[in-house]
Amino acid sequence: MASFRNLLFNRQKQASGEHEFDRLCITLGIEHRLTKPRHPQTKGMVERFNGRISDVLATHHFESGKDLTDTLERYVGLYNQHLPQLALQHRTPIQSMKDPAAAPALA
Repeated sequence: MASFRNLLFNRQKQASGEHEFDRLCITLGIEHRLTKPRHPQTKGMVERFNGRISDVLATHHFESGKDLTDTLERYVGLYNQHLPQLALQHRTPIQSMKDPAAAPALA
């Protein structure tokens, strides 16, 4: 429920900037977009990514916490740099971040 906390309590369509996660995004220069609760069509990429992480966790045996961390970091790198996304016009997330003008508009 933490992913919706800020939106549900302040009823804004933008992050308030007051939540710890918002402050971290501001510090790192990351745009934080919120999605509407109970509207899965607006958060399909997030749900798909979470499903892929679940698949990695379910199909691997980890020897240690470090092994888990290393595996997840490798997967995130692979996902961001090498797996084109249909919603990003068959571009990787990194390609879309480097050329935001070519990325589709998100509502």
